Amino acid sequence: MKRTTTLMTGVATAALTVTTALPAFAAEKWDMPMAYSASNFHSENGVEFANCVTEGTAGEIEITVHSGGSLIAGADIKRAIQTGQVQLGERILSGHQNENAIFGFDSIPFLAPSFEASDKLWQAAKPKIEELLAEQNLTLLYNVPWPPQGLYFKKEVNTVEDMKGVKFRSYNNATSRLAELTGMLPVTIEAAELSQAFATGVAESMISSGATGYDQKVWESLTHFYEVDAWLPRNYIMVNNDVWNDVSEENKSIITTCASDAETRGLQASKDYTQFTYDGLREGGMTVEPASEDLMSGLRDIGGTMTSEWLENAGEDGQAIVDSYKSMQ
Repeated sequence: MKRTTTLMTGVATAALTVTTALPAFAAEKWDMPMAYSASNFHSENGVEFANCVTEGTAGEIEITVHSGGSLIAGADIKRAIQTGQVQLGERILSGHQNENAIFGFDSIPFLAPSFEASDKLWQAAKPKIEELLAEQNLTLLYNVPWPPQGLYFKKEVNTVEDMKGVKFRSYNNATSRLAELTGMLPVTIEAAELSQAFATGVAESMISSGATGYDQKVWESLTHFYEVDAWLPRNYIMVNNDVWNDVSEENKSIITTCASDAETRGLQASKDYTQFTYDGLREGGMTVEPASEDLMSGLRDIGGTMTSEWLENAGEDGQAIVDSYKSMQ
């Protein structure tokens, strides 16, 4: 609290100095919707980024973070940025794989199941992602991976056959397809609605990180978390191109530096949060353990099918990303 008070006092002093020497100006106020709860490490990182920009620009650009889908629902955030409804925001791009298969590069099962591998895959995909976003009136500021994805259930699961008929929360094409191939029933649910969905039985399972389960206290409804390290999806902070083009070069440099810091800080937070949330799930009463070899064998077979399907849909660009990534191994 003391740090915030000092920061705001400094901003107010700087603003007062400018207004007494020059004609008054109105600070630009930017809204930054984020889909996940305020306690989630992505949201906390976003707040630090926003504070960095506000402080660095001496209040010329003031960013307000709206977490938990409170301003705009997660599925609508990308469109809201594109159209200028908000200036910038966060979105998991794999949720828009139906627009372009390339957006789902980070959700290919077992292709890049570790932080190190995920970073290499991102470097391979980055040029194409930035190109696609530019075509959609968007500029990427930074992105941060989630911890490895595991499977949540409200019962013990030892094989793929045990998953049949389970109502499964999906958040992108990959999770929907995983449900179909395992015989589960996909139900699209945004992160902010998870707790209610599990409590009411709308969903009984999901694939997600320990972070999501911990933040949503899913132990109140679910019983088992299996470490499968399927993939590490990424959250992206994007800004509207028209807004970005109007920013001074000096402030662009400040925002870019803040974004770079947020990317580094967010990656470390994701790594640190992995074991912390596993421990938290256990403390909540859940069984947390590696998936059985029988379950992993069945999931890898399904992963092979999904990889082939993604490469077919993504075409030459998708193959180029995978080839580039594999060349880094």
